[in-house]
Amino acid sequence: MLIVLHGNPNLLPMKLIYFNGGPEEKAMLHKALPDVTVEVVEDQLNSETIQLARDAQIISAYVFAPIDTKALAQMPELEMIATRSAGHDHIDLATCRQRGIVVSNVPNYGERTVAEHTFALILALSRRMVPSLQRTEKMNFDRAGLTGFDLSGKTLGVIGMGNIGKNVARIGHCFEMRILAYDQVHDDDFATAHGVTYVTAVGELLERSDIITLHLPYTKATHHTINRDNVTKVKRGALLINTARGGLVDTQALLWGLNEGLISGAGLDVLEEEKDAFDRIEFMSRKSPSYEELATLLRNHLLVARDDVLITPHNAFNSTEAVQRIFDTTVLNIQAYLASNPINEVTTTAARNT
Repeated sequence: MLIVLHGNPNLLPMKLIYFNGGPEEKAMLHKALPDVTVEVVEDQLNSETIQLARDAQIISAYVFAPIDTKALAQMPELEMIATRSAGHDHIDLATCRQRGIVVSNVPNYGERTVAEHTFALILALSRRMVPSLQRTEKMNFDRAGLTGFDLSGKTLGVIGMGNIGKNVARIGHCFEMRILAYDQVHDDDFATAHGVTYVTAVGELLERSDIITLHLPYTKATHHTINRDNVTKVKRGALLINTARGGLVDTQALLWGLNEGLISGAGLDVLEEEKDAFDRIEFMSRKSPSYEELATLLRNHLLVARDDVLITPHNAFNSTEAVQRIFDTTVLNIQAYLASNPINEVTTTAARNT
């Protein structure tokens, strides 16, 4: 069967550009999509590689790549975006709707994976794991200054009780922690089964929690959920964990909270404006970065340099099993679109899984 380009009288096959891919994925894509012209690009989608997609009808990329109005304008033939993520705040959905571009995501792939990474950060901070390893690498076995604390009996505050947040709560319950949760939607059955108490305000959760962890999608409403106004409410000495989206936390407020001792440590898998931190060449090539962009980049560097902050490179999703689930669902999304029956379409409602 020949996959026909919609509206193309020459009946040419569809063209897929698959960013951040390798030889194994290329072979699997060719097998799964035999009637599609597949090109796999090792690099991510950026101002240079986007030229490869000028005549593509389908692209697939990770959440790191901003697919904004400017990027979409450079892909005039584009009909479908298969984002390899649950979140879709990196895509200009309004422009996609105007142009009739279908956007499909991967809604379920890492609920347990990200939750486990969240607890890896919590345990690394609570048990002083990094300084312990750094010390023993130098054959120094002195335990002075390495005293940690038990999780049992502590209060875990979960902001965002989607699938990931619920898995974090389950793990916390197994550690015999008290679980507080904030979400607009309350799952009372889950709360009863796992010892979760819902609170009605973020501020109350901040005041009562020894460890605060974020599991919200990034939207205008959730921008800077942790900010200069409410960081003053944080229970002194609490830990802050963010494996969701960098924009949920005002970086300046976080630095202030750390400096004031309100927050004793932070575990971050995401940073505000993290693309600028990851791709400094791309950032510096801009003609006129804004003051806020420059300030945020500097603040991110200050976070990286701190001993009380652990940062991983947006890696919480990156397990063998989750990556395979992402690939499999992405292929299904593309196959469904080619069959004129799109699945996992992104709507104006924000995804609950981040």
